Amino acid sequence: MEILIPVIVLGLIGLVMGSILAVASKVFQVETDPREEKVSALLPGANCGGCGFAGCAACAAAIAKGDAPVAACPGISAEALKEICAVMGVNEQEKTPMAAFVQCNGQLDKANFRYFFDGSKTCADIAALQQGDKLCAYACLGYGDCVQACNFGALSIENGIAKVHTADCVGCGVCVKTCPKQVLALMPKNIEAYAVKCSSKDKGAAMKEICSAGCIGCKLCEKACAFGAVKVENNLAKIDTQKCTGCGACAEKCPKHIIVGIGKKQMSSAS
Repeated sequence: MEILIPVIVLGLIGLVMGSILAVASKVFQVETDPREEKVSALLPGANCGGCGFAGCAACAAAIAKGDAPVAACPGISAEALKEICAVMGVNEQEKTPMAAFVQCNGQLDKANFRYFFDGSKTCADIAALQQGDKLCAYACLGYGDCVQACNFGALSIENGIAKVHTADCVGCGVCVKTCPKQVLALMPKNIEAYAVKCSSKDKGAAMKEICSAGCIGCKLCEKACAFGAVKVENNLAKIDTQKCTGCGACAEKCPKHIIVGIGKKQMSSAS
């Protein structure tokens, strides 16, 4: 009896406490919008942060509450967006598929270095030391901060610079925000156009000394374009993808071969 009575008492206390907790859970239950769970199931689940929220669950909650647009997730597919619009009872929205583009072609055999650092090698660390180990202040450093940040396996480092695997890229933009040198940009996937793999604003003479693959601002591409899509500003060629027809005249004239196809043209050449 000395053992049985404490056991019975403890059992009764547990039963009472359990009942109290069960009642409390019902009384203080927070009602959730059923749409939140449906929206969450349609998001990629990568928790990349490209939407500006802590993760996909937080993004879904904001969409359900009306605190974020239905297309808040930059990495969502067109099909999933259509379903979210249906869940939220709003008109269907079109999504322009985007992909990251590396605005640098300064590979190891083309770029000159100012120093070789023996220590922690992340782009952020190296960028803090004299703007980087490459002489070009605008160059991709190639230590893979963007690769680590990508939750979709769409980036790799090849020959000292980042490479985007366009088919896998969802256009979330996390890599763009991560790059300390700002050499990554988002470009539309559904167009046939050209872009420049360089970010340098150095003059041509200086560029020839530091990188054999940099834009020298020669304007041959600008003169070759019959549609006014190419302009050389601050010693750097820029292409307006809205005006570009994908004819390739600028790429043919570029002496540095750094004007390349993007969007559908890029994917077709990769395959």
